[in-house]
Amino acid sequence: MTQSLAKQISEQLRDAIMSGELKADDRLPTEDELAARYQVSRPTIREALKRLAAQNLIRSRRGPTGGTFVNRPSLEDASQSLTASATLLASMDQFSLTEIADARHELERTCVRLAALNPDKSVLKQLQQELEQQQSESLSDEEFCASDVRFHRALVDACQNSMLQFLMYAVIEAMQPVTNMVVYRFRDRVDVVAVHQRLYQAIEQSDASAAESALDELMVYLKARFRAAQDWKASQS
Repeated sequence: MTQSLAKQISEQLRDAIMSGELKADDRLPTEDELAARYQVSRPTIREALKRLAAQNLIRSRRGPTGGTFVNRPSLEDASQSLTASATLLASMDQFSLTEIADARHELERTCVRLAALNPDKSVLKQLQQELEQQQSESLSDEEFCASDVRFHRALVDACQNSMLQFLMYAVIEAMQPVTNMVVYRFRDRVDVVAVHQRLYQAIEQSDASAAESALDELMVYLKARFRAAQDWKASQS
């Protein structure tokens, strides 16, 4: 019963924060005051506050000026929360591989176009470093997949659009490792690196059309690998 009440109270407080009724840096009432307001025990209030803290919506501070305050979330904090939720949903098969690939394709296509329109030298250097690492024959499958994630994260960074970055970080950090685990046996590194190289060159040369075409080619290839992986899995059952 305590858990259920704590959940209800945390949701009400969360709604107040999201609606702006409780603003960033506002001080929440004390535990005693909240317990009296909701007519519950202090342990129930503590549990409700723990739920909000786990979502990074509030913070506690000790001392004479201490208390519990509404957080001022950063883009990184919000992105991490979205990534955690996306990872959980992906692990529970709430998204199909096709849905993940289609969403990634559409969003990342816009990212590479924007990146090519205004290439960033520091990002180009990072892309080049990842390409050099991916070409190493001694690289393990796990290391190649990690480099693949970093390469596409850099592509998103290069678009210089905070909203796209916020959405794509969840796709890349949560979804791409999942899809990599599925298709790594069915893809050829040489093919992937070749397309990565074309993506890099297109952005370096400020050729947005070529960057989009290279990404299209990569996603067609990966979707075919997804189907091969699914067919293999079906044949084993």
